[in-house]
Amino acid sequence: MHRARLYRSTPFRLALTFAVLFVAAFAVSGLITYQLLKRDLLSALDRSVDDAYAVTASTYAKDDVEDLIATVEAYSKLRSGSRVFSLVDQAGRRIAGNVDAVGLAPGLSTLKAADIGVEGAADFRVRAGTVDGYMLVVGQSFEETDKLEDIALISFGWALVITVFIAIAGGTFLGSRAQARLDGIVRTMVDVSNGRMRARIPLRGSRDDIDAVSAQINHALERLANLVESMRQVSADIAHELKTPLNRLTLTINDALARNAEGLSVDKQLVDALAESEQINATFEALLRISQIEAGGRKARFSEIDLLGILTTVAEIYIDVAEDHGQRLHFVPEITQSCVVQGDRELLTQLFVNLVENAINHCPKGTDIVIGITGSRHGCTTTISDNGPGIPAAERDKVFRRLYRLDKSRTTHGSGLGLSLVRAVSDLHHGVIRLADNGPGLRISLTLPAAAAEQN
Repeated sequence: MHRARLYRSTPFRLALTFAVLFVAAFAVSGLITYQLLKRDLLSALDRSVDDAYAVTASTYAKDDVEDLIATVEAYSKLRSGSRVFSLVDQAGRRIAGNVDAVGLAPGLSTLKAADIGVEGAADFRVRAGTVDGYMLVVGQSFEETDKLEDIALISFGWALVITVFIAIAGGTFLGSRAQARLDGIVRTMVDVSNGRMRARIPLRGSRDDIDAVSAQINHALERLANLVESMRQVSADIAHELKTPLNRLTLTINDALARNAEGLSVDKQLVDALAESEQINATFEALLRISQIEAGGRKARFSEIDLLGILTTVAEIYIDVAEDHGQRLHFVPEITQSCVVQGDRELLTQLFVNLVENAINHCPKGTDIVIGITGSRHGCTTTISDNGPGIPAAERDKVFRRLYRLDKSRTTHGSGLGLSLVRAVSDLHHGVIRLADNGPGLRISLTLPAAAAEQN
């Protein structure tokens, strides 16, 4: 990946932003920790000076300053450099100790080395007080405290450098990984725009937001590919299927013109031409209706529909129609209560009418046609089965294509759009439709989600 492109990418910028926030939080927390540590070290130094002063002063006995002098001298020799001691008499003369500390106010104070006559640049924390008229001064340098502060500051500095490096490296790594996945989406969309409709975004299976978006895009691309393929197929089928009726219409009109020129009656030719044009018009209307259904605009009319009631009505209407064709239609529901789904009553009624008419039109006399329905809390399953000739297994997926008809059906009346409309209505209602062998005959089952399951 090009470096400039990575730096401009949103994932990298987000990762870098979080890295900067993390480093800033670490710096603030480290600064607070350092200040707390410094304060504790100063407090510990004050306690140490106070303890040393108390121990030294405790060696004094009333009217006996010799023990105090001896103690100050001993401490001065043992702890020279980092510790200072001084004992001054009432006249302002130093009588013991290793520094001159005259005129100090009682209590704790901070002095420079030069103020008490000590070489070096260290500062000292001292406590001054009087012991029976004598001025006792005990102090300790900041050398050890400064060393600990330096160690803490250096450690914090190195930790900050390491944190910055890890944050930047981690941000770059995470940003590049996320960008690589986004690049996969871009490549897929470019492939699709260039006509490679079967291109899909690779999924990692991590179930994160990018995978979720990619899965939805893949679903949309799958539907788009199916629609494009369907359009191609429809175009080819229209050219193939409508060529014959258009040629017949042309021949009929030419025949009518010739007969009219000879002064003969053209009534039959006009009737035939009208029939052909009506059939062509019906085909285009059916194609338009299927396209409208697939566009999903009818979902605005969805409501709770009782499938049992629709099937009962369809069965009552077509029992007589089946008898007229020498067939028997049976309605055998396995439920007695309603089976409610979310849908469009008109479209669902048209769906079952198409299935029943398809069975009546393509089955011979003596065929038994059975309508059934079962239900559960998850959905409703309806079946239309017959013991007619059936559909070969190799043809069952093809019969849902627009304008597709079996070879044995090409001489019968129809446009080959009945089952295409059934599939469109089923998909609109999130249904699953299956064609299976009824042994003999055909069994068509349609499963629609229950209204409660659809809402969830």
